[in-house]
Amino acid sequence: MFCSKLIMEFLPNVHLLGMFTILLTVVYRWRALIPIYIYVILNGLFSGFSLWWFPYTYIWTILWALSMLIPRRTPTALKAVIYPTLCALHGFAFGVLYAPAQAIMFKLSFDQMLVWIAAGIPFDIIHGISNFVAGLLVLPLSHLLFRLERKSRKAL
Repeated sequence: MFCSKLIMEFLPNVHLLGMFTILLTVVYRWRALIPIYIYVILNGLFSGFSLWWFPYTYIWTILWALSMLIPRRTPTALKAVIYPTLCALHGFAFGVLYAPAQAIMFKLSFDQMLVWIAAGIPFDIIHGISNFVAGLLVLPLSHLLFRLERKSRKAL
């Protein structure tokens, strides 16, 4: 997750983090929190534990929690729609999810917080569209990871 973020950093709000969060949750469920928080901590270690970092402690958990709500027995055709849509919605809502922490840290009024959200809408649009495209990878990669998990269990 962290390496993919570094590689894609030159593209504003375009990354694979939402896709990885959903993918790991679909395959590993509760254990997905481990790589998610390793990513969050690495992000802080390499970029600094500054004020921007604090919302990361909950923003990815929200996507994880929503991904946990998708039943494992959901038909594949429906998963093909749900995964990229969820990924996109998280990208579109990123500014809104980030805003409460921003408002608390910088003592913004509710109106100021709304202005901050509105100013970020163009970036959230880019984020949502790119997350949708990245979300298209969740289904094929989850099939691959499930297959690799089965093979590794047989090998033991």
